[in-house]
Amino acid sequence: MEEFKKQWLPRALAGGLAGVALLLAFEYVWDAMPWFGHDWRFGNPFQVWADWFRYAGFLPFPLANVCLCFLMGMEAGAATLPFADSGRELVARSLIHYAATAATVSVWVVLNFGWHGTLPTFLIPLTLLYVLIWLGRWVGWFAEAAAIRAKLGLAPGPSLFHWRESLPYVGFAFLLCLVLPLVLRLLDDPTPLLSVLYAWLLLPVGGFISGLSLGRRHGFCPIYPAACVLFILLFIPLARLCSNMADGALIPIALIAALAGNAAGAARQRRSRN
Repeated sequence: MEEFKKQWLPRALAGGLAGVALLLAFEYVWDAMPWFGHDWRFGNPFQVWADWFRYAGFLPFPLANVCLCFLMGMEAGAATLPFADSGRELVARSLIHYAATAATVSVWVVLNFGWHGTLPTFLIPLTLLYVLIWLGRWVGWFAEAAAIRAKLGLAPGPSLFHWRESLPYVGFAFLLCLVLPLVLRLLDDPTPLLSVLYAWLLLPVGGFISGLSLGRRHGFCPIYPAACVLFILLFIPLARLCSNMADGALIPIALIAALAGNAAGAARQRRSRN
């Protein structure tokens, strides 16, 4: 309870008040905008807000809007709290916070604009913004942790997104997802047996086994599946120079195989440590 009062409550209340202030500012500016060729007209803000509550306006249901904006502001204020100490708690808190924020925004959107195709217009930018802010904060937290370890003379932790640990496997992804399919495509005859063999055997098995090996040694490394997809994307236009085969299916095959193998290896590493 003391932690709630000291950390969560002040930030949430400040965010809630900021959310209401932004709503009132928006309504005031909206009322002052030069509609139908008129000039800007800035009246008494208290009169503008009183008229909004009395007659509604662009945003109907004024009281409900104030409550929802206060709630969204509280959620934004809670998001300024420091990251949790453990990775599992951090992920759990982030998912719960995102779900609560998305639910509040959804209620606000439906209240003001209805159900008809409006939710994605708001939820997609919200999700992208949430991910960008979260990643930005996570990178800063990671840099701070690395600096603390360096000051204490401790061995450096894993690199950001395990990029350093993934480098040897990125070389293997280059061979598996770009060099090998190009060579097989050049060697193929009119019946593309080698390309079919690559797509349904060599690529999924090679991607899974290499991802499994990387995960067992270094945990979850998202750069490796991304590298596999990148090299497949490079292969597709190059392959069009010598054949007309549709290679789009290779993209999900490479992604799923490398991702599944890496996740399985990371899970095995976690179990062995416990």
